Amino acid sequence: MRLTQGSIDDIFKQAIADYPCECCGMVTGNESSQRVHPCRNRQDELHAKDPETHPRTSREAYDIDRNEVEQIFAEAAAKGEQVVCFYHSHIACGAYFSQMDKDVLTVFGEPEFPDAVHVVVSVQERKIMDINGYLWDGEKQNFMTVLVI
Repeated sequence: MRLTQGSIDDIFKQAIADYPCECCGMVTGNESSQRVHPCRNRQDELHAKDPETHPRTSREAYDIDRNEVEQIFAEAAAKGEQVVCFYHSHIACGAYFSQMDKDVLTVFGEPEFPDAVHVVVSVQERKIMDINGYLWDGEKQNFMTVLVI
């Protein structure tokens, strides 16, 4: 599923506003009507509490509280919406799907949301450099590049 221009614009605005921290969030809706749900990146809080377990800061990683995600799911379900995508930004590097992204999103080798697109936005010096989408391919057991715009 492709993102609407409005969704892309909202994601870009959040990515620039949150810089130099990674932004994160979800998009719900359908092909023509979408809602962007910016989420709070709590990675710095986790890092401050336990830097051994969470060695990365919000410049290199993101973490969304599961309760926040569940609330978005409930609101979307009540409106008859589906999850269009999850998104996050990369700071001062490309919009690639990293091994860390794969590790975080897969449990026992499979993603929790195999039909959701995962969008990565590259931000450098408060400028959007690139955007890419990735979708799980069960046969290849990996995330593959897909068009999102």
